[in-house]
Amino acid sequence: MPATPAVTDQPAVPDAQTSASGGDGSPPRRPRLIKTSHGRGGTALGLGAAIIYLSLIVLIPLAAVVIRSTEEGPGFFWRAVTTPDAFAALKLTIIASAIVALINLVMGTLIAWILVRDNFPGKSVVDMLIDLPFALPTIVAGLVLLALYGQDSPLGEWANLAYTQTGVVVALLFVTLPFVVRTVQPVLLELDRDMEQAAASLGASPWVTFRRIILPNLMPAMISGTALAFARAIAEFGSTVLISGNIPFETQVAAVNIFAQIESDNPVGAAAVSTVLLVVALLVMLGLDLLQRWGARRG
Repeated sequence: MPATPAVTDQPAVPDAQTSASGGDGSPPRRPRLIKTSHGRGGTALGLGAAIIYLSLIVLIPLAAVVIRSTEEGPGFFWRAVTTPDAFAALKLTIIASAIVALINLVMGTLIAWILVRDNFPGKSVVDMLIDLPFALPTIVAGLVLLALYGQDSPLGEWANLAYTQTGVVVALLFVTLPFVVRTVQPVLLELDRDMEQAAASLGASPWVTFRRIILPNLMPAMISGTALAFARAIAEFGSTVLISGNIPFETQVAAVNIFAQIESDNPVGAAAVSTVLLVVALLVMLGLDLLQRWGARRG
């Protein structure tokens, strides 16, 4: 008696050659690739929105200031930025900002190191206080500094920094404190400690380990934070307007000089001084970026 073939519920699988050839002996058909433009369209839309937003918030206002500063011609621009009071304000602002940036470079890195590598009581409170200059209105910061370092300072007469250039530097240090700390701190947190341990096991001293392993990894963040601190310092107004006393040729910073020229109905002169600050900030940030790239190429 012939055997009855087994019956299953699974569908028959067509022969691979027959399926590839279309089942009727025709040449094999290649699978069609469906191209979608969703990713490219989304990228273009996001890029366009970002460019429009940056143009409205940053590029167009800056271009308007630069154009306004040249309305009366190059001669008026030069005279506006070289008047005795404007030149003195620019000189004080740039020198004080450079000093503040260098101090932040060292002390900001040191504070970031302590917050990451050391444990001590009140560490979380100190970490929170670092962001206080970001949250505190700068005019309030100026009032606090004036109360602490003014003529009636609770610290005594030796702490009286009101209406002095030293007071201007202290005010700028206060408002620029977080920049280097907050740029270096994440790099320290992500830094591989195994490299330091390997260097120590090979006999490297702590100084050599820091100079050859830790510092090259921190340098990009240190330079970025220093550039941000300098750019913020040259444009600071609120924290310096009270403690400086706005004495022309002595303690008046560029931002206060710009405000005074606006009040004196000289917007073109104010735009000229603003343009100088803008150019200086861009040049410093560009120079530090080139320095950072040069250091990266040297390994």
